[in-house]
Amino acid sequence: MHHSGMDFVSNSGVPLIPTRFVWRYGGRVVYIGGSFTGWTQWPMTPVEGCPTVFQTICSLPPGFHQFKFVVDGEWRHDENQPFVNSNSGPVNTILVTRESDCRPAMLSSQMPLLGPESSMDVDNEPFQRVVRVSDGTSSESFPLSSEMELEVSRHRIAVFLSTHMAYELLPESGKVVALDVDLPVKQAFHILHEQGISTAPLWDFSKGKFVGVLSPLDFILIMRELGRHGSNLTEEELETHTISAWKQAKLYLNSQVKGLGNVVSRQLVQAGPDDNLKDISLKILQNGVATVPILHYTSPDASNPHLLHVASLSGVLKCICRFFKHSPSTLPVLQLPLRAIPVGTWVPKPSETNRRPLDVLRPSSSISAALSLLIQAQVSSIPIVDDNGSLLDIYSRSDITVLAKDKIYTHINLEETTIHQALQYRNDPLSAHGFNNQRCQMCLQSDPFHKVLDRLSQPGVRRLVIVEPGSKRVEGIISLSDVFRFLLGI
Repeated sequence: MHHSGMDFVSNSGVPLIPTRFVWRYGGRVVYIGGSFTGWTQWPMTPVEGCPTVFQTICSLPPGFHQFKFVVDGEWRHDENQPFVNSNSGPVNTILVTRESDCRPAMLSSQMPLLGPESSMDVDNEPFQRVVRVSDGTSSESFPLSSEMELEVSRHRIAVFLSTHMAYELLPESGKVVALDVDLPVKQAFHILHEQGISTAPLWDFSKGKFVGVLSPLDFILIMRELGRHGSNLTEEELETHTISAWKQAKLYLNSQVKGLGNVVSRQLVQAGPDDNLKDISLKILQNGVATVPILHYTSPDASNPHLLHVASLSGVLKCICRFFKHSPSTLPVLQLPLRAIPVGTWVPKPSETNRRPLDVLRPSSSISAALSLLIQAQVSSIPIVDDNGSLLDIYSRSDITVLAKDKIYTHINLEETTIHQALQYRNDPLSAHGFNNQRCQMCLQSDPFHKVLDRLSQPGVRRLVIVEPGSKRVEGIISLSDVFRFLLGI
C-alpha cells in the first residue's frame, strides 16, 4: 500500500510525530491543508482497494493543529471528527502528543481504515480508544485518568466554550425575574419561593441600573441575625426592611462576623450577550456566585440595560452535553466511570487521616447547625443521613427561603427546630416520609461521566450525592462547580 507523505522540520528540535490523516467520503482529487502546511494544499492518495478513501501521513510537532480537506476543488471538513468554527468557517482540530507520552498499552498495532470505530483520523490510537468498563472494574486500570485523553477532552471543551456565546443560552421563550431594591426583604424572599428560583438580580430605579443579586445566603444571614440575642433586627422590621437597607446592614455584619470573607460584599457580576461561555463559567466560579445576569446595553453610556437572561453553570453544561451528544468519542473522559476521575468531594478512606471529612447532618440536627455549616464550609448543600450513614435527604441554601412562606420564621427557634421539622415546610409530601428521590439526586461511582453530566445539566439540579448501591450510604458529592473546575483545569 502506498501513501503520500509530508515531513516538517521543528525549529525547536522537538521530535516530530508521524500522523495519518484520512478522508473517507469519496471524490476524484483530495488535498489537505492546515496550520502545519501554512494552509497550502498537499495531495492525499487513494487507498488501494478502497477508492473512496484517501490518506496521507504528516510529521507534526506536538500540540494542537487545525486542518481542512479540499475535495474536487471545494474546501470541506469532516463532521465526524472534532471541529470548531473559525473566521473561515468550520475547521477540524487535532492534538498531537509526544510519543513518550503514549503508553504502549494505549497503542494499537493496526488501525482499521473503515468501520464504526474509525471515525478519528490519526495513528495516535488514544484518540480512537473509547473506554468501556464494567461495574466491578477498579480505577487503577484506567490509564486515561493520567494525562493525555483528559487533556484532549479539556482542550475540546475549552475550544467549544471559547467559540460559543452567551446569547446561545437564551431560551426561545421564558421569563426573567428581577427585584426592586425598595421591596421589603420578607416579600422578596416570598417571591423567590413562589417563583421557584434561588436568586434574582436587583434593580435600583434611582440609579437606573442593576446593582446586585439577592440570594439564599442573604436570608440565611437574616435568620441568624434574628436568632441572635440582642439583635437590632426584629420580625416587625423585617416586614418593612427593604433589600437596599439590608444590603447596607449586611456590609456592617460582614465587618463584624469573622470568616464571612467577601462573599457578602461583592459587586454585581454581569456579562453581555457576546461574552463567550468560557468567560461566563470563569466569572461564576471565580466570584463564587450561582448565576450571572446577561445584560444588553442599547446606549454607549451603559444606561438603560435590558436583562436578557440569568446564566448558570447548569445552562452552560446543557450546551456542552447537547453539542457532544452525537460524537461522545471525541471526549474520551465522558466514557470513564466517575470513580476514575479526580472530581468531587469524597468521604475519606480510613488510611486518609489528613483529609477533611465530608460534611453531613442528621435529621435531629438543628437549623442553626445547618446554617452555620452552610456558611463556614462554604457549600451550597449538606446531605442528611441516618445512623448508618445512608442518605435520607439533602438540605440546601435555597431551602431557607421556604421559611419566608406564611411568616414561618416568626414562630420557630433556630436552635430548637430540627432539620426534619424544617423539611416538612416544603411543598413536598415525600419529605414527610423520609427519603425524597425527586429533590435528592443520586449517582454511583460506576456511573459513566457522561451520565453524571447529563443529570447535572437538568434544571434545578446543582449537585449529585454519590451513594453505595443498595444501602445508599453516602460516599461523596459532586457539584456543578466541581465539574467545571475539573473540565477547565482550575
